[in-house]
Amino acid sequence: MLNTDQDRLTRYEQLAATQKNEIASLKNKIDKLSFVRVALLLVEIGFFVGFVSADGNLAITIWGLLLVLPIAVFVVVVKKQGALEKLFKFHQNLLWVFENEITLLQYKPNGYNDGTQFEDESHPYLSDLDIFGKSSLYALINRGASKIGVEELAKHLATVSNKDAIVERQEAIKELTEHIDTTFAFRANLKGHELNRIEEIKHKLGNQLLKQVDFTTNKFLRIYVKSVPYLMLLVFLAGLIFGGMLWSIFGLMAFANAMLTYFYSKQITTVYFGFSGSSSLLSSYADAIEWTEQRIWESGYIKRLFHSEEKVSAHIKTLAKIIVEFDARLNFLLYAILNFFLLWDLKCCIKLGDWTRSVGNKVAQGLDRIGYFEELISFATLNYNQPTWIFPTITDHFSLQTEDLGHPLIPTNKRVDNTYRLKEMPTVDIITGSNMAGKSTFLRTVGINMVLAYAGAPVCAKKMDLSIFRLLTYMRIKDNLIESTSTFKAELNRLKMILSEVELHSNAFVLIDEMLRGTNSKDKFDGSKAFIEKLIAIKTPTLFATHDLQLSELEQVHPEAVRNFHFDIQLLGDEMAFDYLIKQGPCTKFNAAILLKQIGL
Repeated sequence: MLNTDQDRLTRYEQLAATQKNEIASLKNKIDKLSFVRVALLLVEIGFFVGFVSADGNLAITIWGLLLVLPIAVFVVVVKKQGALEKLFKFHQNLLWVFENEITLLQYKPNGYNDGTQFEDESHPYLSDLDIFGKSSLYALINRGASKIGVEELAKHLATVSNKDAIVERQEAIKELTEHIDTTFAFRANLKGHELNRIEEIKHKLGNQLLKQVDFTTNKFLRIYVKSVPYLMLLVFLAGLIFGGMLWSIFGLMAFANAMLTYFYSKQITTVYFGFSGSSSLLSSYADAIEWTEQRIWESGYIKRLFHSEEKVSAHIKTLAKIIVEFDARLNFLLYAILNFFLLWDLKCCIKLGDWTRSVGNKVAQGLDRIGYFEELISFATLNYNQPTWIFPTITDHFSLQTEDLGHPLIPTNKRVDNTYRLKEMPTVDIITGSNMAGKSTFLRTVGINMVLAYAGAPVCAKKMDLSIFRLLTYMRIKDNLIESTSTFKAELNRLKMILSEVELHSNAFVLIDEMLRGTNSKDKFDGSKAFIEKLIAIKTPTLFATHDLQLSELEQVHPEAVRNFHFDIQLLGDEMAFDYLIKQGPCTKFNAAILLKQIGL
């Protein structure tokens, strides 16, 4: 068990070093094969010179046969080099995966999407708790490279599931953590591909392709396309042996094939559109899906990701091979040779048509599975990287009990953990304290760990038991010049939202940081007092951070419904020391005067 940041960092560094050695070895092999390809080209040129200068049928035949030999070897070498280049790219991606984990353990930005596109200031808690965007919870967790992967992760951080679903997700994440070593290869297979590319392919497979390949059902066309390579080879060999009119017949057949390809060119282009250059993507996805198929999963949550027991990875690999063949048309010279003599494009269309009618509808679901696994792997990687974190217990009864609760975005060596527990009944807990003492951070610590808990993820704590709450926050209230909204109006809008939500949902849990900053001190106190008493009346558990010490006096008026906590400072002359530990009772030490004095006031 790797229990420290340094242990995990060392392991990732070792894995990265192994990949660097493998990449260097593969590059050496690829370079050698590139040299062989050049040599074969020179040999082919020499044989061609011999062929055109040959005199007599026997010499022409011999040189003609020799011309085929370098081409055959060249095809083998190209295939071998292509396989090595694919492996080279895979190990480069795997190196990136390990180096990205090293980067994250050093508290540097994640190379994956940070979820900025999911930010929503009108959401009940997202913007206040740093869920999306730079230096966010999403940026810490995300390991998704597919559209579904990034969207699924965002969904689970922005919504709350029921208890059974959360427990099932916890089991799935634990199970994937046990296979974490193999998830790195899964992620490497998906790295570097355009986010929306697979969605375009899925759309084509599900909504367009079957109609586009309908012309390939023509029986005469299928018979002729299947037989033409053999006919062309037969006439070519006959021409080599007998010469004469046979070469004219060979040329006439090539011209007829060219005309047939031209006749169907519009349909061929329509079928090919959207697949160009996607063979590598499909091959990588097939490898990733194959990983999901090779294991017998125990978690019910994971089992439900498989809509059928049929292994679709083989079907996707077949599609990738067809696209590789189809991509030959991107080389103009090769396009002419293959279509004049083999009707290559039509042959690919027929293969694609047969594939689509046979398994096309099954593949889209398999491709979707990738994204769902990515989302779970993101949390499993978090669990692996943070072995001291725990999976919370989700209770049916009203509860929030924590021990050594810390903020997941604060480095371990800087983080101060706190223990906090709700009473058996809802209370408004008023937290007072000095500037920079830790009030806001504590509220966010509670909130962000609740978000993790409801996503089925581990939390940054030694222990956490909680029930299902509807989390509502009031922290970072900003004006909006475009909408002509002042800070005070924005605060009122947020309070209105919270009041509406707590009236609708009996399980609401509210986090408020310094309410009504945009108005005068008297109205601020009166408004805050009225709001707290409203929450008391409807029995809504609340954490209420404030600098207004008067509000702590509400505990005397509502001794069963209000509790006082504080974060304090230690003063050594003009020097301040913070321990960031929450304590019982109202605060008695404040530091605004000292801070003002330090800037010359």
